[in-house]
Amino acid sequence: MKILVTGAAGFIGSNFVFYEQKLHPDYEIVGLDSLTYAGNLSTLEPAMENDRFKFFKADITDRDAIFKIVSEEKPDVIVNFAAESHVDRSIEDPGVFLRTNILGTQVLMDAAREYGVGRFHQVGTDEVYGDLPLDRPDLLFTETTPINTSSPYSASKASADLLAMAYHRTFGLPLTISRCSNNYGPYQFPEKLIPLMIANALADKPLPVYGEGLNVRDWLYVDDHCKAIDMILSNGKIGEVYNIGGHNEMANIDIVKLIIGYLGKPESLITYVTDRKGHDMRYAIDPKKISDELGWSPETKFADGIKLTIDWYLHNKEWWENIISGEYRKYYAEMYDGR
Repeated sequence: MKILVTGAAGFIGSNFVFYEQKLHPDYEIVGLDSLTYAGNLSTLEPAMENDRFKFFKADITDRDAIFKIVSEEKPDVIVNFAAESHVDRSIEDPGVFLRTNILGTQVLMDAAREYGVGRFHQVGTDEVYGDLPLDRPDLLFTETTPINTSSPYSASKASADLLAMAYHRTFGLPLTISRCSNNYGPYQFPEKLIPLMIANALADKPLPVYGEGLNVRDWLYVDDHCKAIDMILSNGKIGEVYNIGGHNEMANIDIVKLIIGYLGKPESLITYVTDRKGHDMRYAIDPKKISDELGWSPETKFADGIKLTIDWYLHNKEWWENIISGEYRKYYAEMYDGR
């Protein structure tokens, strides 16, 4: 089995590479990433020690490059993690999200069709469903929840999902789609909530929290997500969507307080900033379908996963300190200074 993993140098993509190498040591894995600001090649150093792993630097919107790689490598499966994924950045510059997340997905699917790839898996997000009210804990996202996007990011991901389903129906492309809740764990880029708070708290810097921090997310440990995708590839039904949720709903402010409590830092570091435009209030996934059909369920309790995550960042400071210096520092200032 040979798997082409796009976005392989990013957070979830790299963790998926590691997961597959451990679970399926006989698989050949081809990693592909454009190595933009959130793609860090050093993340893949452990994978590169394996002679069954190969890496290509390429943009999924580059049709010539993608077609060449797919034609030469002849993967059995393409798993598309490659995406612009930060909501704030999508508000600042929607265009790059539309190009990468929609047109890039089209290029990959065209290559899959052209060269007879046996399976295409599109990695989506629960953000395509919009949000849920805080006072209705009984409401959960299911695979039949109407798409109701709130940001250019979620709109671009919803568009990619719809395009994928159209390719399945029109061209018979054998594909599956998964939509996951918020991931956390090792190697997450430090612009996202949990690693940002860890890094800032360790440096005794302000911890910027949007609004009152009451927005609720369903948190999924990244290894549980990787397990779900592997199970979908093995036993999922072609043409189906599978929601992947962690059953770990928590308000952002509670996450922040948990982190600083674990690190022994004062709550005075918390700084409330102007809320994000169109900020969704609550995400919550019902993973009943993938549980019933494939037997998947999240194994990592949030109390355990967050400790594993914090400890990883404590023991791998060089990885994220190198990222924080440079472009990210400029972006951080533009996003949060003066808010």
